Amino acid sequence: MAPGRTPVAWALEQRGLIKRTWRGSGHVAVVTADGRYYLKHGKHPRQVQAEKERLEGDSAQAALAPAGGAELVSRLQSASGAITVADPGPRTRGRWRTAYYDALHHGHVPEGHKVRWNGRQRGADGNVLDLAAPGKDDTRIVLREYDDSAESQRWRLVPAEPERTSDHVLGWAPLSHWNSRQSWRLTHSRTALRPAPDATPSFSNVLLVLEKFGCDQDAGGWKTDRSNHHPAGQAGRWAGLGERFLADTTGTGSADIVGLKPAKGAVTSSGRGDGRFDDEERVLHAPASSATPSDLWTIADLTGENRPGVVVLSAEGVRVSAQDEGGRFAPAGGKLVLKAFGHGTQAGGWIADKHPRFLADTTGDGRLDIVGCHNDGLWVSLQDEEGAFAEPLYVLDDFGVAQGWSSIEECPRFLVRTVGDGPLDIVGFGPQGVVLARGRGDGTFEPSQLVLNDYGRAQGWTGEKHLRLLADVTGDGNPDIIGFGNEGVWVSHNSGGGRFKQAQLVCRGFGYNDDAGGWRVDRHRRFLTDITGDGRVDIVGFGGPGVHVARNLFRQFRTR
Repeated sequence: MAPGRTPVAWALEQRGLIKRTWRGSGHVAVVTADGRYYLKHGKHPRQVQAEKERLEGDSAQAALAPAGGAELVSRLQSASGAITVADPGPRTRGRWRTAYYDALHHGHVPEGHKVRWNGRQRGADGNVLDLAAPGKDDTRIVLREYDDSAESQRWRLVPAEPERTSDHVLGWAPLSHWNSRQSWRLTHSRTALRPAPDATPSFSNVLLVLEKFGCDQDAGGWKTDRSNHHPAGQAGRWAGLGERFLADTTGTGSADIVGLKPAKGAVTSSGRGDGRFDDEERVLHAPASSATPSDLWTIADLTGENRPGVVVLSAEGVRVSAQDEGGRFAPAGGKLVLKAFGHGTQAGGWIADKHPRFLADTTGDGRLDIVGCHNDGLWVSLQDEEGAFAEPLYVLDDFGVAQGWSSIEECPRFLVRTVGDGPLDIVGFGPQGVVLARGRGDGTFEPSQLVLNDYGRAQGWTGEKHLRLLADVTGDGNPDIIGFGNEGVWVSHNSGGGRFKQAQLVCRGFGYNDDAGGWRVDRHRRFLTDITGDGRVDIVGFGGPGVHVARNLFRQFRTR
């Protein structure tokens, strides 16, 4: 590099984004046409054109991929042990990765040999300067120095300090006088915070509505075998033995409490529709004979017929117990519908606290597909019209352990529509903040971008103390970010286009600090769901003495 050239300016000029000229005693930088396109779209026009050309031949290239592990091994043997696939598109990459995992897990690799995959998704790593990584508008970015010894430069673009809105709590403090008398004055707390007067939405005080399903002995002594092993806090998430969650068990749209007892199986307490739940427990599903603490359970309407079924991620793969017209689930152990996404080696070796899995409609056909984040990235199994699940496809080199997403607890990930009528997107809480990968509506996703400089470890949020969720808390049809922090519940409103505003404190309860309730991630589950039928998303928490509720009081919420 010539003397006097700054590294950043030189890199931008080399990419054709700026043009520098001498004027007076210094440089003047002018943004080029390519630079203006980059600022508007977040991508270099040459990158867009190359991607377009690459995707045009993706289907034809994918058709040349091996059909399974046996064919892959046969090709490797014929090619002297190495095959190079030049610049593959997402479908091509998915087909090759599917064959690769089939070879690993189904005994196709000859004894004494190993099969290794060295491919990386184009542009995901190795860039000296990647200005497309941060989000748009108000996401302020600080650029760290390039580190030649670092394995990845993925998180070099570090967000600046976030801005948050709240007020200090008012309290009485003692005031001593010269004559030994003492009075009291109104003062602000140095640590405790409360919502600002204009914070939205507003919530009621936290109320104890059911003295069951709590971790205290008098409330049932509920506890789990491990800490937060599922993307915490939203109805319909996976749960293990000893867990409690909220789900619609009847298909009527009402949120019920479901708990998984090792001896009884799944038990439920039905919601009354007014923020309360029945005192009586009823058995929903008998315990499976092969149930283990490693199995994960949920209740979901897989086919869109308003008939929820029990879905279990077992050692063998995905099992489903369908519900008949009488509300009974059969068979008791569930039918094995896919030999993947399970915790057994034969089903991919998916680990509960590292590999999040989702049931979500990624194509818009009304049927739920299976999406999972493994070590190497994102996998998708699409459900067809007959209710069968296809072999998983590798669709994105991101959101996996290898890309810095260390665990479900530390880096939760969600599938939501960030735009009300758009396809499902992936939103993750990464080390530096909130990351978004837009869905294409066909089961694949665009490369991720940083969209908010908050809710990451860099801003003080940790999986050991804090929950982070997504839900529409204002009724505009778009999901907002909800964080259960030290001081209580924080909300970042969705501003449209996959962007979020800075956080504001909306509720003093359900937080980590003692003056916010002393809630703990490993003992106290918290959820966001409508329990009153008014269309507003309320907060439900399973605390020590039982079930706590804070109702959403936001007046401008949409009505049903």
